[in-house]
Amino acid sequence: MLEDWWPLFGLVLRTPRVELRLPREPEVVALAELAADGVHAPGERPFLTPWTEAGPLARAREVLGGHWERMADWQPEVWRLGLGVFGVDDGEPRGMVTLRATEFASRREVSTSSWLGLAHHRRGYGTQARVALLTLAFDHLGAACATTEVFPDNAASQGVSRALGYEHDGISRDVREGEVLVSDRLRLWRTTWDEPDRRATRPAVQVLGLQPCRELFGLADPS
Repeated sequence: MLEDWWPLFGLVLRTPRVELRLPREPEVVALAELAADGVHAPGERPFLTPWTEAGPLARAREVLGGHWERMADWQPEVWRLGLGVFGVDDGEPRGMVTLRATEFASRREVSTSSWLGLAHHRRGYGTQARVALLTLAFDHLGAACATTEVFPDNAASQGVSRALGYEHDGISRDVREGEVLVSDRLRLWRTTWDEPDRRATRPAVQVLGLQPCRELFGLADPS
C-alpha cells in the first residue's frame, strides 16, 4: 500500500464537519477543479502571491504543481504538509490547508495557510480546518507556537485567528507587483492554546495514523 512507503497518506485529521488528509491523485484533480471555479470574490486580493487572480487553468495548475512540489521537496528538516479539506458528510472537497516548519525538532514553530473554494466561505469550514491543523501541531507534534500572516483588511482570516488566541507579533513588508504591502504577523503560543476555557469551546479533533509519520516530521519515536 502507498502509505507503507509514504506514511503521510495514512494521516487523517477529523472534526465534526471536515476531514483533512493528503489527497490521492483523483482528489488532487477535484481540488484543482474547485480552485478553477474560484477561491475569492472578484476584486479581492487576499494572498501575497496572486495565484488566485489568474484564469481557471492557471489556478488549477497552481494547485496541482503545489501539491507535487510539496511531496517532492519533503525533508524532515524542512516540510510543508498540504492537506485537502473534505466534508465529513459528503466527502466533497472544500479547499486546502498547509502546515509548514523549518528545523521543527529544535524550533518547535509552525506556520499555517489555507484556501477554500468560494462556495464554502463563511460556513465554518475554515475555522474547523485550522483547529485540526493546530491540534496536530500542539497536541501531537509538540509545537511551542504557531504563526500566520494576514492583511489587515482580511476580516474573515483576522477574525478566525483572533478567536483562536493569536496575538499581534509585528508586521511583514513585502512587494507584490511593485507595490509594498504590509501584513499583520500573528502568533499563537502553546500556553494560550492550552487554556481550559479555549479547549472547552473548540471542536473535537481526531488524529489518526500519526505514529508512522513522526520521523518524517523530524521527531523520534517516543517509544
